[in-house]
Amino acid sequence: MTHIQPSAHVPALWAAAYGARHGPAVRLAARCLLRVRGFVRDLALADHVPFGGY
Repeated sequence: MTHIQPSAHVPALWAAAYGARHGPAVRLAARCLLRVRGFVRDLALADHVPFGGY
């Protein structure tokens, strides 16, 4: 059975999304980018998993 691992950690986006140094708009945009990146990665991996994915 193949297991899809969670999306890789992106240090720059993670720091921008959850760091206190950035404004709310930057944090929101970075969180959205992290979600989109994770979705696209999972979607790409779904083609390589039999009977799984989206």
